[in-house]
Amino acid sequence: MPTSELRTIDEINEKIRKGEAVVVTAEEMIKIVESRGIKVAAKEIDVVTTGTLGAMCSSGAIINLGHSDPPIKINKAWINDVEVSHPGAAVDLYIGATQMSETKPFEYGGGHVIEDLIKGEEVELRATAYGTDCYPRTRLETLLTKNDLNQFYLLNFRNCYQRYECATNSRDEVIYTYMGKLLPHFGNATFSGAGELSPLTNDPNYETIGIGTRIFLGGSQGYVIGEGTQHNPRNQFGTIMVRGDGKKMSPEFIHGASFTNYGTTLYVGIGFPIPILNEGLAKKTSICDDDIFTEVVDYGVPRRDRPTLRKVSYKELKSGKIDINNKEVKVSSLSSLKGAKKIAKTLKSWIDDSKFFLTAPIERLPTDTVFKPMKLLSAMPFVESIIHPAMTCKEDEKVKSVAEKIIHHSINHVVVVNDEGKLKGIVTSWDITKAVAEGKKDLTDIITRRVFVTTPDEPVEVASRKLAQHNISALPVVNQEKKVVGIITAEDISKLFKR
Repeated sequence: MPTSELRTIDEINEKIRKGEAVVVTAEEMIKIVESRGIKVAAKEIDVVTTGTLGAMCSSGAIINLGHSDPPIKINKAWINDVEVSHPGAAVDLYIGATQMSETKPFEYGGGHVIEDLIKGEEVELRATAYGTDCYPRTRLETLLTKNDLNQFYLLNFRNCYQRYECATNSRDEVIYTYMGKLLPHFGNATFSGAGELSPLTNDPNYETIGIGTRIFLGGSQGYVIGEGTQHNPRNQFGTIMVRGDGKKMSPEFIHGASFTNYGTTLYVGIGFPIPILNEGLAKKTSICDDDIFTEVVDYGVPRRDRPTLRKVSYKELKSGKIDINNKEVKVSSLSSLKGAKKIAKTLKSWIDDSKFFLTAPIERLPTDTVFKPMKLLSAMPFVESIIHPAMTCKEDEKVKSVAEKIIHHSINHVVVVNDEGKLKGIVTSWDITKAVAEGKKDLTDIITRRVFVTTPDEPVEVASRKLAQHNISALPVVNQEKKVVGIITAEDISKLFKR
């Protein structure tokens, strides 16, 4: 055995078999290293258990229905009104966690179907087909439970991010995202991940993690089957692809969820046993929340590369409040920290009771993967491409003066600003016409104070949705300091899309 190696996985498994293995959770490992040091901890501890329980959208399940009589070659299928994919042969289906119900969208989706099946509940299957000589059936309706299925395997393409961003929102309105509901003007922040308990954080170089690694998955045993999609280890955003038997899982660790105005997902519980093969792994598994950092990112900017506002530790995140631009902001976790602790403890008990053995990966996860953005044949237009100067006025101007601007410049909107050029409101040609008819002379009597805005880097498609959603015809364009830098109108967007 090389001097750097303290033990092998085979040796640890033999100790597990005899009930002699020393197993601790990642939280316990921190305390052991603090009190006894890394060298002692490395010699005494055999396995460190980890856990995380959070929304993992790139999840789903493969099921095999068995053949009906007469048989059917399914073309389209629905389970509890959630359309499911037909990835191959006649009766194999894939249930995606984020696919939503056609009758209860945003309330029920593929993640809920998976949970219902795990619970043992009956689900309704509908399917259609075009009919062939060997598969003559064209329609099918039946009720199923997991016990009626030949296979029911969770197959998740991207789970267990090494770390997650903390999300906040600089916009003037509430936004709804996969990071939850984000209030305007940095009114709140959200984060995910279990920090010092997170599996990939405790083995950041994937020394013990790869194809074939046995893990805790959904309350049962599962396996890592490769790197997850969007695996980005260079930026500490590693991911894993996992597989496990849904028939053996528990709804305590797998359950469907809905994010308001965003969609459905699946909460997945995952835990890794980290074998302490050397002192380096002892040190890595003793990492604490003080030393785990992520970025606070402005999700109010609807671009792939969103602005980073600051770095923050998981210790600060878990405190319930963080500082953003000298403002105290409430922060909440989208993950279940209680669930993560339970997963780590449950996995520890399985190993203590000789019910769970470790596996060496056949192939370790790659550490040099290059993460690529999507290749586009044509660029999406942004507001900056159609912005034009805004006609502005001050609050103390008279209705007549503003009316003259509208007539002289043949425009329909005048933006009200203060001396610093910051937005105070807006008036339209209709507002002016109505004011003249009613004999109003002061602009303050007719200003619309609640103004929906856009920014130069916002996609035109998003700005167009705002116009339609709020039944308005123009959006002032503001910069990060909320100063008015221009305006776009419904007419500008129509001209763009007609090109």
